Amino acid sequence: MDSLITAAARALAAGDPLGALKRVALRDDPSALALRGIAMAQLGDFIRAKALLKSAARGFGPRQAVARARCIVAEAEIAIVSRDLSWPMKALDAARLTLETHGDHLNAAHARNLGARRLLLIGRLDEAEHLLDGIEPGQLTPSPRAAHELALAGIAVRRLRTEAAAAAFERAMEAARASGIPALILEVENAAAVLHAPAARLLTDGEERALRLNEVERLLASGALVIDACRNLVRREATVCSLATRPVLFALARALGEAWPGDVSRQALLARAFGARHVDESHRARLRVEIGRLREELRPLADIKATSDGFRLAPHGKHKVAVLAPPVDERHATMQALLADGEAWSSSALAIALDASARTVQRALEELAAQGKVLPIGRGRARRWVVPPVAAFPTVLLLPGPLPNE
Repeated sequence: MDSLITAAARALAAGDPLGALKRVALRDDPSALALRGIAMAQLGDFIRAKALLKSAARGFGPRQAVARARCIVAEAEIAIVSRDLSWPMKALDAARLTLETHGDHLNAAHARNLGARRLLLIGRLDEAEHLLDGIEPGQLTPSPRAAHELALAGIAVRRLRTEAAAAAFERAMEAARASGIPALILEVENAAAVLHAPAARLLTDGEERALRLNEVERLLASGALVIDACRNLVRREATVCSLATRPVLFALARALGEAWPGDVSRQALLARAFGARHVDESHRARLRVEIGRLREELRPLADIKATSDGFRLAPHGKHKVAVLAPPVDERHATMQALLADGEAWSSSALAIALDASARTVQRALEELAAQGKVLPIGRGRARRWVVPPVAAFPTVLLLPGPLPNE
């Protein structure tokens, strides 16, 4: 490797893409193309970066498998940063195996970090954790070590393990400062802010207050019967009753939880669950059926008792009832939670992350755009969707993935 390539690579490692381009901007050999592609990616020109990296990968011969694998890893990073979740991750896995086979453990670890970040975006936390287990943090340089700790912190946050998350964020900040890259330090600071932002609203005893993540963690471990409107489930510690696919039953459960220890009138339940304005006998019959179904679902946790006016939630034992609501009650809150990371998402990437149909996602985006809550960028297949950060709107409890303690 010649001196200009070496100097450009060092500039990129230090977070100086312009310094790297000064050295290789006029060269078109594969190594220079690869470095130019990485520099353009750091500057935010992902389209040009992908084209340069593809040209570099084609330019490397059969005996340069490691160089080709590094180009693929760089392409994968661009895909993840630009939220192109349809990018073939099998190519990243193959590149990682090539790097590990040839002893390039640092770039192989980077490939593992990237794979874990993608899995984290789509809520597959166990797989992300397994992928990160193959990394030895002590062998990493500061920049990839910060990325590794950020991935671990992200998993801990999504599992509501706030102490582990805080420790991982602290290690990530130490590594970022050791790297001397201002953009990386800012990224860690922004990611760690989730621990201090309001994560949900607690509705109990007729009062409402904001909770941070550590307070949510303590609530779930307190033994209270929690009606979780972030995940549409009812739980007490490790006993969980999911109503994610039963919106009518969850609406009834939430109404009963918000009124506890009092009862809710039949009229109010009909309006809450069915949107009924004029009640007739068919509505009353349906309410009886749905209350019976809800009573059966909640049998391990609570009973639903009839009163003279309506129904009352009666948790087993002397447990209190608390309703955990999102920071804002809006339609498509989960989609807004994904978009709140500040990145530009395609509708196909949102469909993958939410495990929803493309048409469902498109309809939701059109509705949010009409309300001015999201903005489209570009046209056709290049269209991306962004949303400005919303004050006091954290994302963790609304993101896809397994439930805490699972």
